Amino acid sequence: QLQASGGGLVQAGGSLRLSCAASGRTFSSYVMGWFRQGPGKEREFVAAISRSGGSTFYPDSVKGRFTISRDNHKNTMYLQTTSLKPEDTAVYYCAADGGVVSRRWTDYDFWGQGTLVTVSS
Repeated sequence: QLQASGGGLVQAGGSLRLSCAASGRTFSSYVMGWFRQGPGKEREFVAAISRSGGSTFYPDSVKGRFTISRDNHKNTMYLQTTSLKPEDTAVYYCAADGGVVSRRWTDYDFWGQGTLVTVSS
């Protein structure tokens, strides 16, 4: 199971740290990702991280503003968001998969319930 948390209301330019806690003892066996879905929009890729945390991937829309990380001892993944913009407003989902790192949400088998991030202008 995945449990996302840390969302909230923030002003443009602000920061939030999202967390994704995983249950079970095989967390390090999974590649992890963050996706988001804004109002009236399709689910989109935000960030992904390899099993060890040594490789990370971002789309251009968040590169340089968001940082994905993981702590395999704590079974937790993080997304540090900075310089938030109103267009970052969305429900943010964490996901896990036993395969290779992917930017496609359809490649992930396990999903958290989502946490809402609202950025006011």
